[in-house]
Formats: sequence, structure tokens, C-alpha cells
Amino acid sequence: MLYSHLLTRALEDKREDFVRFDRAWREAVGDYVRRLRSIEGRREREIRDALASVKEPGAIPSEEIDRAGSIIIPFGRRWRTHEESRRWAIDALSDRATFAADGSQLVPGRDVSLPVAAVQVGMFENSHTRDGVYRKDARFQIISPHELLEEADERATADTIVGLKRFELETEVLSRWIESKRIWRERKERTPVAFFDGTLMISIALPKTRLQEAYVSAIVNLIKLSRDAKVPLVGFVDQSYARDLIWLLDSLDAEGKGKRSRSLFDAQLLHASVEGEPSLLNSWGDRTSFCYCVRKNSSEAFKDEQTERPLVGFTYLQTTGEGAPARIDVPVWIYETGLLDDVLDAVRAECISGMGYPYAIEAADEAAYISGRDREQFLRAVQEFAERENMPFRISRKATSKVRRR
Repeated sequence: MLYSHLLTRALEDKREDFVRFDRAWREAVGDYVRRLRSIEGRREREIRDALASVKEPGAIPSEEIDRAGSIIIPFGRRWRTHEESRRWAIDALSDRATFAADGSQLVPGRDVSLPVAAVQVGMFENSHTRDGVYRKDARFQIISPHELLEEADERATADTIVGLKRFELETEVLSRWIESKRIWRERKERTPVAFFDGTLMISIALPKTRLQEAYVSAIVNLIKLSRDAKVPLVGFVDQSYARDLIWLLDSLDAEGKGKRSRSLFDAQLLHASVEGEPSLLNSWGDRTSFCYCVRKNSSEAFKDEQTERPLVGFTYLQTTGEGAPARIDVPVWIYETGLLDDVLDAVRAECISGMGYPYAIEAADEAAYISGRDREQFLRAVQEFAERENMPFRISRKATSKVRRR
């Protein structure tokens, strides 16, 4: 039970800390916004030259900044009613296949005597044809005691191993769908789009662990498959804490005259209103110009082996009327082959269907969801299996008590 009077008193005790933080944060936002706006007068080549001595500047603007003459690229469409936007979305998705995968997991932990866990990945495919046919399905996988215990070490717990298994199953499901769409051009189909719920970039804390390398291997293989099959892949991040644009601005500030902030994120920077001026991204559907992602603490695996060029880039897209923009990660090949605008229209249309969030990901999440009742069913099934095989299985009295009381 949370006691409201204790909560109120605790907040008041820390009031000055909050005030100091807010003041410093607002000053940093104003400084970074001014620096980001100043980029609009610079050419892409000029920015690259200024970053020549910086190994990992976070982001490198593409030539889009030259063509648009701005860091912001307007969507250019406005609707009077939601019905008008839905009609546009129907046209943008008509006869276009979209697919999403999302996962959930079961980790009973110390509540049970037999080390066992499970992951479930939901998938949703919609061809957006007139007959309204779609496919919602799931993959379920048991994580055995051997996998949980033998693969664990001082830096990999059972929980992190289950998280990796879930991630690998998500990328496997997406890979199979991408392979199935490899010949979409020959079939004269509209550009298909696969949605991944999360970033395509993984930062690495040194020294690297075997677990981190497995995450990187799974996502990089998916990115390269998208490139080789020429099937677009989108990493959608609703609440992004990425700081690639912040690092870019710090890298361009060679003389160190600007402020440095560890608490400011790209999405906040783009959404902030400073000195009475509207935010940089303030209209639905607008986005930032495409940037190549050269992130600090990322693996060399995110670079092409032959060219040393980044495999992933990003843009920030305003998908709601009032909230911060979403980060859209895409393999670089999508931008370099001229498919970015078409792919982003599919993202916008999915967000209209999902009221600000891609409907395909929402549907996959629904298919993957594991409820408290599902957890009880899982434990009963494991218990019955253990009894049939004459294995010891026990649920702790504490866990039983929690279920009874809550």
C-alpha cells in the first residue's frame, strides 16, 4: 500500500533538487535547439568535413538536408477530419503487405523449484486487400533448465537469457517473413514493410559480453537480410532515449562553447518549445531529414564490411498531435534506393490506424500477450509434466500466498 501523505512529504523534501534540475534542463534545451536550427544553413558536405576528425559523432546528416534546405521535412498534407486521414491511410496501405512481430516472456524464477521459462512471439500480417484477409499467429518456445543454467554466468542471469531467447525468436519470425517477400518486385506488388518494435541499433557496454554479441548478431543478420532481399524493415521506437543528434551537436561544437547535457534526448529536443517559438517538429507527419547512425559504443558489426559505411540510419517522425516524435530506424539501403518516402507513408498510415502507434505492432503485441491467468496455466502444465516424468516440482508458499491475497 502506498501512503499518499508520505509520498507528498517525500516530494516536498526534494523540491529544490527538482527545481534545480528543471532550470538546468531548460537552459540546455534552449542552447541545443539554437544549435540544431543553425545546421539548417549548412550543406551536408560542410557538416561531414567538420566531423572528419570525429570517429563516432552519433549522426551524420544525409543529402536530404541539402534538398530540403532544412533539418525538418514537412509532410505537406493536412486533413479537416479523422475520416479524411483514414481515407488517405487506406490508399497508402491498399494492396501493401505489412508485418509485425512482438514478444513476451514467462520467468517464474525462484517461485518454482524447477528452472524453466518460456517466450511467446506474436505476429500479425495484413495484405490490405479488399477481401480483408489477415493473419494473426504466435510462436511459443520453452526455455529448458539446461539453457537457463548452463548458459548463465556472472554477467548473464536467467532473466537476461530469457530476454535474449525472446529477441532471437522475434528476429527469426521477421526473417522468415522477409524471405517470403523477396520477390515482391517480380510479382509487381507494392513495397512490403516489416515492423520491429524497438531500435535497430544496439549500444555496447565495454567489455563486451557473449550475451551482447548474440543480440548484435541477431539484429545485424536481420538488417543484412532486409538489404539483400530488398524488403524494407522499420524499427519503431515510441519513447526513444537515443542521443545521436545530441552527440552530433556536441561533435560540431569543437570549441566547447555550448552546454553539455546528459539528461536531454533527441525526441525531447525536437519536441521542445523555446522562447515562445513552436517546436521543431510541430505538425503531424513531419519528420527530420535522414541521418546515418554512427553511434558511440556501438559494435563495428553495424558497418558494412566492404565499404565501412553505416548499415542503419534514422529519422524522427511526428505520429501524434501533441506527444514527442517517434524514432524510425531503417537500414541505409532504403534511403539510398529511394524507398524512404514510400516506407514512411506506410508508417504514417499504420499510425493513423493505430491512433498514433502502428496498428500492426499493436496487433502483434496483443497476440503475444501473456496474462496472469496464462502464467497460472503455464505453471499447472509444467507441474503436470514434471509429475508424469517423476521430477520434483514445487511452488513456493510465498508465491501461492501472493496469488491468494491479490
